[in-house]
This record gives sequence, structure tokens and C-alpha cells, in this order.
Amino acid sequence: MIDLLVALLVVGGGFFCFAAGLGVLRLPDLLVRMHASTKAGTLGSGLILTAVALAFSEGTVTARAVAAIVFLLLTAPVAAHLIGRAAFRTGVPMDEKTRCEPGVAEALHHRQPEQSPR
Repeated sequence: MIDLLVALLVVGGGFFCFAAGLGVLRLPDLLVRMHASTKAGTLGSGLILTAVALAFSEGTVTARAVAAIVFLLLTAPVAAHLIGRAAFRTGVPMDEKTRCEPGVAEALHHRQPEQSPR
């Protein structure tokens, strides 16, 4: 029974990782690609790490898998946010279908550049 659950988790994780890779290749602009890679990639990796923890059923392996899942859940959204913010601020071209809240683009483009500490 555990082997069947492990197989389903690995296949499901592989599907989500494949979807993340396909999204990076096929989606139109950086912000949408970033969304696909972080959401689907984190879910796929989490499912595969859960399968590893179930398959080995050892305390050290399970602790490492849980630590890796927690690390992914904490860092992937922050990294995606920072990448998206940097891309938006530097003027990376977006697809014409990508929309943002009214006034955000103008406020960021008319902002004074940040000064480096001296």
C-alpha cells in the first residue's frame, strides 16, 4: 500500500515539475513564467520529497525531507516576489495581456532612483 502511495506521489510530483518547466517555456512574459515555476515547481518538489520520506521511513531521511519542504515553502515565494519586483522596476517588457493595478506603473517609473550609501 505504501509503495502505491509513493508511486502516486512521485508521478504527481513529476507531473507538476513537468508543468512548471513547460510553463517556463511556453508562457508569454517573465511575471507569468515566474508564477508557473514557483507554484508548480514547489508543489512538485514537495510531493517528490514526501514520497522519499514515505519510501525510506527513517527519522533522518524524513527530517531532511520535511526541512527541504519547509525551506522551499519559505524561500520560493520570497524569491519570486523579489525577481518580479526587480523585473517590473527595471522595465522588463510584459505581454500586452498582463495587467497591474492602476497607478502602480506610473508611480514606480516616476520615482526617484535609490541612492547608494556613501
